[in-house]
Amino acid sequence: MDIDNGPSEGSGNGTMDIEQSLLQQFSCMGTTDKDELVQQLQKLLGSNLNYSTAAFFLDMNNWNLQAAVCSYLDIESSTKLPSMALVQNPVASESESIEPNTSFDKVWHMFNNGTEQWPHGCYAQCSDGNIFNGCRVSVPALKPSEDTHLTVRMTSPPQPGVYQSEWRLCTEKGAYFGDPMWVIITVVEEGTMALTQQLSSFSELGASPPAQVAYNPFVPQRSHLEQTQDATPPPGGKDMW
Repeated sequence: MDIDNGPSEGSGNGTMDIEQSLLQQFSCMGTTDKDELVQQLQKLLGSNLNYSTAAFFLDMNNWNLQAAVCSYLDIESSTKLPSMALVQNPVASESESIEPNTSFDKVWHMFNNGTEQWPHGCYAQCSDGNIFNGCRVSVPALKPSEDTHLTVRMTSPPQPGVYQSEWRLCTEKGAYFGDPMWVIITVVEEGTMALTQQLSSFSELGASPPAQVAYNPFVPQRSHLEQTQDATPPPGGKDMW
């Protein structure tokens, strides 16, 4: 987590301001519920802190929120997070239709848009929404400007509906970094996909049917050879008439 302490001559005052601001927020927090404490710690320290890391710092400090914040700032504040950007638009605007209990692969194309190589041990995991039975996936230690395709094997839910999932890259210590990666699917009833594909093969409603040549059984039909002879111009390229 990057913290700007201001100019060097006032660095001490900057740290004191941060601590005083946090202490003011602590005065409004008196819960002992562990899930609530994890959420409060995430709210105080920002979206880069995932659930498991927040729980780790709280447990290390006997679930004392103030002590957990101080420990995190002491350990993580000096660490610069890696940089990642998706090649495609990171904002999910389209959903995919899929039948219930169906396996599918979600692929994200990403690259290191920073100036330093990613540290070893980075991985991708679901940070919010439906996990779709997806597992944590390791990512390579990309150098600056290098790219990779991350593939996660998932399974659609059993009930029809619209589902979404947010995935993030994490450092080995559990800090989120880079663009969020979205999965949005529409689960449809079995058989609906096949019907939709069949309808898509039909002509659009109101389109004119293809022209058909009427066949008159009482008119003698000329052979292909006679038609070819009629279409062939006479020698010299001029009419004989």
